[in-house]
Amino acid sequence: MMWDWAFTWEILPVLANAAILSIEATLIGFVLAATLGLVLAVVRIAVPRTAWTISVLVELIRSTPLLIQIFFLYFVFPKFGVVLDAFTAGVLAIGIHYAAYCSEVYRAGFDNIHRGQWEASIALNLSAWTTFRDIIIPQAIPPIVPALGNYLVALFKETPLLSAIAVMELMQAAKIIGSETFRYTEPMTLVGLFFLAMSLVSAALIRSLERLLNRRTMR
Repeated sequence: MMWDWAFTWEILPVLANAAILSIEATLIGFVLAATLGLVLAVVRIAVPRTAWTISVLVELIRSTPLLIQIFFLYFVFPKFGVVLDAFTAGVLAIGIHYAAYCSEVYRAGFDNIHRGQWEASIALNLSAWTTFRDIIIPQAIPPIVPALGNYLVALFKETPLLSAIAVMELMQAAKIIGSETFRYTEPMTLVGLFFLAMSLVSAALIRSLERLLNRRTMR
């Protein structure tokens, strides 16, 4: 038979547990990416002398493959005395990689803020922290939510790369099941359905958040 339902129900709990690990990696990685990306964008604007350094760093991260960065953190860092477990190294690499992309999204959002608001903040002698916290960031975030949401979905679909360093995420579990049973149709199909379902849920949540922020902005 091309499809064995008994085998499907048997492997479903194993893949579901692996899916939880993939979701954890996605959420932790995205929180890291969104937070670090915001810090990079703010520092780049607030401290002009760091702009060139941060720009070079962002381009370096964006221009090298994520898989190489994962290998670098997991295999090369121990040579310098920094030993990370596979999950930590993988999530850290994903977070840093997408932080570079998120920083550019934030920067574009900041650039869309009218120059007069920056000048008014300076005229009122507001600190850089107060300016970003109370004036710039609340206006810059709502328009860039869709772009950040796209990176959330993309980041989730990058988690199978963690299998390269033996993290038992969804794809790794499916490959192990296939190698042990010589049946790949069911596990790989279920993996595809898991990713499709989670991507659709993430996209729906992002659209809901976007509508909520837009309503608050209009008020």
